Amino acid sequence: MKQIRPIAFYLPQYHPIPENDEWWGKGFTEWTNTAKAKPMFEGHYQPHLPADLGFYDLRIPEVRKAQADMAKQYGLEGFCYYHYWFGGKQLLERPFIEVLHSGEPDFGFCLCWANETWSGVWHGEPKRVLIEQTYPGAEDYQAHFDYLLPAFQDKRYITVDGKPVFIIYRPLNIPDVNKTLDLWRSMASKAGLKGLHLVGVGKSKEDWDPKDYGFDASINPKVPPLRDDWVSWSTPLKKIVHYHHRKKQLPTIYSYEEVMPTMLRKAPPNVEDYPCVIPNWDNTPRSGSRGLVLHGSTPELFRKHLKEGIELTKNLPEKSRFLFIKSWNEWAEGNHLEPDIKYGHEYLKVFYEELKSSNNTDSK
Repeated sequence: MKQIRPIAFYLPQYHPIPENDEWWGKGFTEWTNTAKAKPMFEGHYQPHLPADLGFYDLRIPEVRKAQADMAKQYGLEGFCYYHYWFGGKQLLERPFIEVLHSGEPDFGFCLCWANETWSGVWHGEPKRVLIEQTYPGAEDYQAHFDYLLPAFQDKRYITVDGKPVFIIYRPLNIPDVNKTLDLWRSMASKAGLKGLHLVGVGKSKEDWDPKDYGFDASINPKVPPLRDDWVSWSTPLKKIVHYHHRKKQLPTIYSYEEVMPTMLRKAPPNVEDYPCVIPNWDNTPRSGSRGLVLHGSTPELFRKHLKEGIELTKNLPEKSRFLFIKSWNEWAEGNHLEPDIKYGHEYLKVFYEELKSSNNTDSK
């Protein structure tokens, strides 16, 4: 069996941009909320502080190389960079553009169109729209593809059968999504590509079949806010550590260990679904009492979750035996493989050990 292809989602919000300066204050980056976080209940692990890489700025090439070197050392094939396109307007594009144009680091990558409206919902301002995700039509889709094409043509871009892997975060939000994907495949062919390998993040339906909407495969990470229906406020999960109403100014807290069995989707037959493992989650630095905590994550508990994810990859075709990790560096959501001061490289070591063990077993 072909070896697992591990890909980590990658957040680029570690450099200031004019829009964030206007919305959140001068110099805002993901570190702003990360660094000021405080414990909100007994035993609450906050703040998460970076170890080896420090409070980095992604405008610095040496930082991007250090990240890639570390990821490669522990067995990752590449990063999946979040990509933002709002009817032609982009945000946070600089780190990836510099990776693309410089040719460095020499490390695999693909893109995920994070096609969501930016609002103040997690900050207690749900009606505050910062920038709206729109779908102006065919002309915009064509411009979007033309923008993506140089990345698709890069030798580092992650492919399946030579087809660039492109992920869409909210696949069912796109009007006439099948027609749009047909357009992009046609443009890919005319540009000399072998096609596109299109993947939808299954946020809308638990049992959805990506092929019904023109996708080749799906990813279904099951942790809020990635799954809108994962937590029901009226009927919370039975395996719960604490449940506090918001008026008490405390977040909702679940046991990482006890919800682990629910965090990986068992895909319907004949659906190519890429498992996505979640090492940790705590978005209280960003959301305060509106946040959700998966409490008590440890490297050894992650090992158990990871084993389950690896097992699910055995159902996948050899050419696309992907395992996604959510995420490499979403620090303000307490969701990262990058080393922190508390655990150092322990999560990465667990990841490497299980990956190596599985690949060695499968190659026998």
